[in-house]
Order: sequence, then C-alpha cells, then structure tokens
Amino acid sequence: MPRRLRLLAPVATALLLVGLAPAVGHASDTPPAAPARDATATAGLSPALVEAMRRDLDLTPTQVDERLRTEAAAPVVERRLRAKLGPAFAGAWIPSGGQRLTVAVTDAALAATVRAEGADVAVVARSERTLDALKDALDRRTAAADPRDVHGWHVDVARNSVVVTARPGAAAKAIAYARASGVPADAIRVVTATDAPRPLYDIRGGDQYVINGNTLCSVGFAVVGGFVTAGHCGGVGSPTLGFNNVSQGTFAGSSFPGNDYGWVRTNGSWTPQPWVNNYSGGNVTVAGSQDAAIGSSVCRSGRTTGWRCGTILGRNETVNYPQGAVSGLTRSNACAEGGDSGGAWVSGNQAQGVTSGGSGNCSTGGTTWFQPVNEILGVYGLSLVTTGGGGGSRLISNWNNRCIDVPNSNFSDGVPLQTWTCNGTAAQSWTFTGGALRTQNNKCMDVAWGSTANGAAIQIANCSGNPAQQFVLSAAGDLVNPQANKCVDIKEWNNSDGARLHLWDCVGGANQKWRRG
Repeated sequence: MPRRLRLLAPVATALLLVGLAPAVGHASDTPPAAPARDATATAGLSPALVEAMRRDLDLTPTQVDERLRTEAAAPVVERRLRAKLGPAFAGAWIPSGGQRLTVAVTDAALAATVRAEGADVAVVARSERTLDALKDALDRRTAAADPRDVHGWHVDVARNSVVVTARPGAAAKAIAYARASGVPADAIRVVTATDAPRPLYDIRGGDQYVINGNTLCSVGFAVVGGFVTAGHCGGVGSPTLGFNNVSQGTFAGSSFPGNDYGWVRTNGSWTPQPWVNNYSGGNVTVAGSQDAAIGSSVCRSGRTTGWRCGTILGRNETVNYPQGAVSGLTRSNACAEGGDSGGAWVSGNQAQGVTSGGSGNCSTGGTTWFQPVNEILGVYGLSLVTTGGGGGSRLISNWNNRCIDVPNSNFSDGVPLQTWTCNGTAAQSWTFTGGALRTQNNKCMDVAWGSTANGAAIQIANCSGNPAQQFVLSAAGDLVNPQANKCVDIKEWNNSDGARLHLWDCVGGANQKWRRG
C-alpha cells in the first residue's frame, strides 16, 4: 500500500522582497520634510516574511533590513575570495548577529586579501578541500553507519571540523565509525540529538498534489514545464493530480535515497507561476536561486506550520535516514512538522531548496534539512520560473521613482552617474553580471578610485572585475558595494533630475532604496 501523505500547501516557487525605506538621513544629507515616508525600515517587504523573521530570529525591523543587506552581499564576496584564495580557502559564513561575512583561511598572510574584499577573516588549520575530503571518507562508508545510532555528518566551517550527529549514548559508536572511515580524531566533533531525522512525507511548500491517485504531497518551486519537489514523494512515471483533482502531470525524474529530489512534468492545463503561498491570504514571488551563505536567514513555507524562519547552519551534509543516506543537504534550525514536506525554502528573494526531512517540531524546536534547488535544476536541465530576467533592467529609486542614468548617454570612462526621469533609453539599462552592473555599452558601475569612504562618487568605468565594481541589490532594496559595505545614495536628498549618486553608510534612508523595473 502506498503511504498516504497529508495535504500540503499552495503553489510553487519563492519570494520577491522589494524594500521601500524609512525616513532616516545621514550626517551630510538632511532629508526634506516631504514627501512623507513610512518610518519602518522594512516598508515594502512581504509582511509575512518580516513578521516570521522578527518572531523566529528575534530581530527588530531595522535588524531585518540590515541582515538582508548583509546576506545579499555575502555570496558575491565569497565567490570572489574562493577564486582568489585557492587551496587556502577554508569556508565562509555569517556569524550569529554579525553584520559582515567571515571567511576562513589556512594562511595568515592572506588576511589582508580577505579584508580588502569587505569580509572578516579567521585563520584555521584545515582548508575547505581537506574538510570536504574527510566528509567524503564518511560518505564512502554509509553502509557501516547504523541510522539508529548515527544520524548524519557534515562539515562545520565555523569550527573547522567534521561533525557526526548521534543519539544520546551512542557517541562512542559515532567516533568509532568516523575513525574507521579514516577521519582523524582531532577533526571529529560528536553532537547528540534525541530525535533522529526522517523524511517528512507530509511536507509542503505549495499546493497539494496527488500521486498515483492515493498519495498526497506538495509542490516545491515552479519550473518551465512543471515543478520540482522531494524525491521521496513519488517515482518516475507516477501520474499526478492537482489540488483540484484535475489531471496534472507525471513524475519525469525522481531520486531517493542518495538524493531527495524529483520533478513533475505538467500538462497544458497548468501554468507554472513564480509564486509560493505566504499563509497570509496571498502569494510571494521568487527572483532567482542564488545560494545563500551559511549563517543567512532562511524561511520555509508549509501546510502545517506556515511560514517559519531560521538560519542556514550547514551545507553539503549527509543525513542517514532509515531508508538510506542522503547527501548534499542543507541544514537549518527553521522547524518543520508532518504536512510540511517538499516545501519551498527561500532566503531574501532567492529560492534555496525543497524540504527533505527533519527532527523535532515547532513547539520544542527542530532541525530540518532541504535539498538545494540548484542541484535539482542542474541534474534535470530545468529553468526556474522567476520574476527576474536575463536582459537589461532599470534601477529605480523607491523614493522618487527616478532611474539611475548615464548623463547624456555619454559612456566615457569616469562619467558620474545621476538619477533622471525614467525614459527607457540605453542610458538607463543595467545588466547584473556576476556581481557587476553593466551598461549596454560594456561599462560598469564603479566607486571612483576604489574608495570605501563616505561621499565617494558613483560613476561608470571600463569593466575590470575589481571590488569597486561589485554591487548587490538586497531584498530590502539596498544597492550595496560589498567591499565598503556601504550603499548607493542619492546625494543630499536631491529630488530633481540630475541628482548625483555617491557612496554612504547604509542607514535605511529612502534615498538609498532601489528596485528593478
């Protein structure tokens, strides 16, 4: 008999956060009395997301805004330093309560390189490659790990060790398993947990769907041609019905255990949308699927417990379910319960994954693992349905609805940028490429002279890939240069065409809030 899974919640994808701003000025730019603005730092964000982050992460609205800004910059900084540091790179994470990314290195001489990119540095003994090799050694011997005793294992970059999770009283067995796998004793840390992880068959991040006519599961994220979900929900060839019992599609791919992902190819009666149920009577949308850094906030949507938030605690972890080990999972302290399985995980406005399994519950606290969505997309060659787009887009001020503009369409090196009434010309078209903002004439947004000081001019320059040309648009609407950890700001609150842009401390002011358009 197929296992019956409980209903899981509405539709698929993730969430777009567009931030408006509080009426906060900085020392050199006193804001005008008008126009009136919302005094909340999180104005314009999804109320459900903000409330869940405040509740589960114990944050003020301003702290939510600051955290989203830090998290938007972190992947850009991590990617650049991973390339620069090579074998000395030892992991990256956002510390609890931290405002900057921390990057670990095995060579103290590289500390200045890390700091120059706008990150804090930690000098450790083991590189990321070494830690991953130790975890791989455990993965090769999964059959020797009794899931009743050994719950899973993962790399903890913040502590520069390999963690093995075991039931209370089984620590010695966990250590023996690790040592038999060739992991040195000084690299092992054993953590005990009463609840063993298990596939959360009742998980849902979107609308209910029915497998084989009698098993219920949930949609994860919409993709072109269908949707992704947890692999333990159904096997290849299994037919599905939608939440309304109308014929929907067929499982075109499924993998579990080993992995926990699958996708359903839907028929012409169904239109994939970039939406996820927000459990407040509406939908939230997804803009992309950039992996968030360890330590980032993350929220999940599910039928039983609604929106729940936590932080990303680890990546590339192996969980030893009774049905077999699943590797490559991401761990979070956002709780989940039966009825939440397969649901959508989002960080800021970026899709992260679909729920695989967990332990504990939302009354006493729990741990949940999700299958990263980018792996699913890559394995099956799928395209996530998003609100974004690959072409050029405008960058619009949330304060006065003017666009970032190249004056007189003069694309010469060193031309300072301004705001101007949006007109759809090439002077106002920007493309995000690997953290850089490019014009249609192949110039890049740039902080003049690579400065990190308040008041540095924002200009265009020949694209060079240096940190002065790295910008990220956070979910709260801050356009941040990670090297300086400062925001693009409309100088002196000038509300007219031709207002210049400069770099300034991110204070949440309306003259620092932007959106794509």
